[in-house]
Amino acid sequence: MGHVGHCAGDRMYIDFAGDRLEIVDETTAEVRKVEVFVAILPCSHYTYCEAVWSQKKEDLIKACENAIRFYGGSPCAIVPDNLKSAVTRSDRNEPVINPDFEAFAEHYGCAVVPARVRHPRDKALVENAVKLMYMSVYVDLEGSVSHDLESLNEAILKSLEKFNARNLTRRKESLRKLFDSVERDTLRPLPADRYQMRQRVVATVQRNSYVTLNRHHYSVPTRYVGKRVEMVYDTDTIEIFHGFTHVATHHRNDTPYEYTTKPSHNLPGRKGSCESDLQEILSRAAVIDNIVVHYLRAVIEDKRYPELAFRACRGIMN
Repeated sequence: MGHVGHCAGDRMYIDFAGDRLEIVDETTAEVRKVEVFVAILPCSHYTYCEAVWSQKKEDLIKACENAIRFYGGSPCAIVPDNLKSAVTRSDRNEPVINPDFEAFAEHYGCAVVPARVRHPRDKALVENAVKLMYMSVYVDLEGSVSHDLESLNEAILKSLEKFNARNLTRRKESLRKLFDSVERDTLRPLPADRYQMRQRVVATVQRNSYVTLNRHHYSVPTRYVGKRVEMVYDTDTIEIFHGFTHVATHHRNDTPYEYTTKPSHNLPGRKGSCESDLQEILSRAAVIDNIVVHYLRAVIEDKRYPELAFRACRGIMN
């Protein structure tokens, strides 16, 4: 078989490593396995690697985006190894791409070209990159303990920088220098904004006029109690619709069992008495010292839910 050439800036190959890494909870000492995502530009062999919680669509898209940002530009195509989170159905001629992954690729001006089934040469480069990660990044991390995903990825990035900075065998240049000289300028410019994946879920408004997403409760006007609404959300914002009517917008908060309330929704027992009582408590605190006011405001912000904030502040003042 002859040598397969690769055009600069043409493709980015992606895959997950077979061997996972670990995160140890600092409090409970519980060990959690994490997946390792690997990407490579085949012309320069410039490699990217990071740990993610899973191979699910959300984590795959986030890792792909981080890789593109790491390279500083978009390739013409992304080549996944028929990952379920990227390719809904494999087909020799017209594979079906996951709609969310395809939307992400379009945001960065990329096509999605899955590796062909039973064509090992299509994925040989990224599989070799995974093996090289085993011999470099994995070896560097051996014996170290990470307590969260952020610190693990910081350690991975340091090791990756060393890997990309090493001179190639029988050559006087590194992968980084090769990338800078032949591939960086061929990548497409990045869009100004990062991709925001929006998901949808249907929920019924509870009797207390809240809907729940990921165990956090968001207020809606009382006239929607008992009605089914659609929640459209990304990592930052949640929008709530009833049919074609926009009901509410909230900043997303994944703190479980807490409440996000909008005063404009005028929920009974949530506005009026608690809020006026809180103002009275803050006025009493101002007589003592401004530092007490600042402390109580911090407690109110932390509690979020007015009744809980009132109880905590009342106890402090007592």
